Amino acid sequence: MLNRSISIKTFSGKSTHKQRSVMKTSAWRSALMAGVILVSLFSLPVCAQQAEPTTPIVVQPGAPGQPTRTLPSSTRATLPPLSPADVQFMQGMIMHHAQAVEMTALMKSHTQNKDLRLLGARISKSQSDEIQFMKRWLTARGQPVAPAMPEMSGMNMSMPGMDMSGHSGHSMLMPGMLTEKQMEALKKAKGAEFDHLFLTGMIQHHGGALIMVKDLFDTAGAGQDAELFNFATDVDSGQRAEIRIMQTMLEKKLLEEKQ
Repeated sequence: MLNRSISIKTFSGKSTHKQRSVMKTSAWRSALMAGVILVSLFSLPVCAQQAEPTTPIVVQPGAPGQPTRTLPSSTRATLPPLSPADVQFMQGMIMHHAQAVEMTALMKSHTQNKDLRLLGARISKSQSDEIQFMKRWLTARGQPVAPAMPEMSGMNMSMPGMDMSGHSGHSMLMPGMLTEKQMEALKKAKGAEFDHLFLTGMIQHHGGALIMVKDLFDTAGAGQDAELFNFATDVDSGQRAEIRIMQTMLEKKLLEEKQ
């Protein structure tokens, strides 16, 4: 009876140990299978992305109240149609900016006013960069940098980056540009006289640029090109700010002269 009891206990212990081993093995297998399933699930999108090449989707927004349209993947962006006023604005503004750069170039030898020199350097840098932008804009659209103009003999106005030989005179001036007589007076002036002529002349000059921008946007169909629109609005805001600076400098100078 004792032997039988020992045998039952021994068998029971072995059975329990075996059951635990089976349960551990089963749990390990379940965890392994779960891991394999998870890896498979996560790898499916990657495999799908690798197997299927991405095709660009080109969507054209619809007009107000109209649905969008999906265009063929071969669709390529095209430049908006040009307005003659756009081209004339850019060509005229190149010449306009060029005179401003010429005016600032006189500062080195004509004034010791540090504030005025700093302003002049700012105007020269910004407008020189803008001249290059306008030239690139015109060239990209197959347009000449300079406008076509009739020959005029006996006149010459030299401007940086522009061949003005035989193409000057009042008929060539954009709004606000200094006349040949005003430019000569500026070149001859020194010190305080130069400072005054420069400030009054550049305020006049900047005011002309604002007129050119207004005329552009007042022309039907003009100013629709995104690059030109951004540029023209930057010119407007930038030159308005510089006009206020120059007016303040001029008022300060007049007060100092009265004291």
